[in-house]
Amino acid sequence: MTNTRRAGLMLVAPATLFIAIGFLLPVFVLLSGAFRLESGWTLSNFTDFFADPLYREVFFRTFRLGLTVTAVAALLGYATALAINDANPRSKGRLVALLVLPLMISPVARTYAWLVILGRTGFLNVALTSVGLTDEPLRILFTEWAVFIGLLQLFFPLMVLPLISSLENMPRDVIPAARVLGASWLAIFWRIILPLTREGLVVGGTLTFVGSLTAYVTPAILGGSKVLMLETLLYQRVSVANDYASAGVIAVILIAMSVATNVMLKRLATARGGR
Repeated sequence: MTNTRRAGLMLVAPATLFIAIGFLLPVFVLLSGAFRLESGWTLSNFTDFFADPLYREVFFRTFRLGLTVTAVAALLGYATALAINDANPRSKGRLVALLVLPLMISPVARTYAWLVILGRTGFLNVALTSVGLTDEPLRILFTEWAVFIGLLQLFFPLMVLPLISSLENMPRDVIPAARVLGASWLAIFWRIILPLTREGLVVGGTLTFVGSLTAYVTPAILGGSKVLMLETLLYQRVSVANDYASAGVIAVILIAMSVATNVMLKRLATARGGR
């Protein structure tokens, strides 16, 4: 081993030790509790988790909302990214700044703003009743719709920014060439834009889906106790029931879903790009 390499390892060692003790060890202890009982190592905690109707409902709700938020964010994200990419440089900088601006605001503040908008006396209900679309205020808060809206607004910039980066790296003459050859906009998107921006879609889709799965503040505020998701359920099992075994099971499920999502999106993008 050369002196340079030895010196590099010595410099990295303190940070590695800190991460191992402060992060990896607690995570390992929490996750190992999901596979351990007094009688030894087992998978019964997972079978008990999915045997409970409430836990199954929370699991499928979390997966469904995460998938829906990601799909809608991708559709709107492509439209937004294409519009920003076609703007002139000065306007493009301003639009990107507006897109990044919400990321600089605390998620707690951004989520509480939806209480003012979606409440029974909020802006949305006042507008609907004023124009006569409804006779009485709609119940939007503490429903899956409220959680969906909050998560979409929270993670939408994380979908658009990678797509903008991918569009910037795409050759600018391919779309005009396809139009000259008579291709429709749907064919252009499906055969040209989507394959050439698949890396941005993988990054944005992973960030949005994993963020929706693991978000706590938004579901807790907009969903309350009526719309439980895996993160809010994990918090309840730890802070209220002191049930670390169930919390470990939920943590393992969230990690497995996050890793599986990234692997699946990469494989789909590779398969699409290989055609």
